Amino acid sequence: MDNAVALVQAYLRLNGYFTVTEFPVIEAVRHGGHRTATDIDVLAFRFPRAGRLVPRARGSGARDKVIAAPDPALGVPPDTPDMLIGEVKENRAELNAAATDPAVLRAVLVRFGCCHPDHAGSSVQSLVRNGKVETSPGHVARLVAFGSHAPEARSPHYSIVLLEHVVTYLKEYVADNWDVLRHAEFKDPAFGFLVTLFKSGHGRWDSN
Repeated sequence: MDNAVALVQAYLRLNGYFTVTEFPVIEAVRHGGHRTATDIDVLAFRFPRAGRLVPRARGSGARDKVIAAPDPALGVPPDTPDMLIGEVKENRAELNAAATDPAVLRAVLVRFGCCHPDHAGSSVQSLVRNGKVETSPGHVARLVAFGSHAPEARSPHYSIVLLEHVVTYLKEYVADNWDVLRHAEFKDPAFGFLVTLFKSGHGRWDSN
């Protein structure tokens, strides 16, 4: 997995999203053939009010601990299921042509159950035009670009989250919740690496 994609995946998971990375979209071509149209860097789905719960051992739930509200930079709708279709770049945060191809977006929305195939076309038109759409079942689908810096002219057709912000959020999350995190082992490559770095600094980012 690309390093930048791994960072974004860790960031979205901490914000309550289920993620799929490098999702291939297959399209039909002439004479009955097929090919990969593109890979979507990250797809993420979040149920309303999702949070990270630390339950009290053998307790009733009264002393359970919930960690972290979603990052405001993501613009998470408070009471609606939210799906992100994300492009991740190590340089400029922008969407490539394939990520806004109506055929690709139709396949993505139908694959993840965000709308019926008969409604996918109209939903995709709104998604490309506005950067987000509320689909017929009530899900919000949004286009997001992650990258190191923003384009000179920001597009109104998708949201932008910078990788610098992603890394800062991850580091603050580790520091703020170290009393819990230090007891766990993490298989997520990016987040696990950050936890190891923090541990090697004896619970500080700056070990000096």
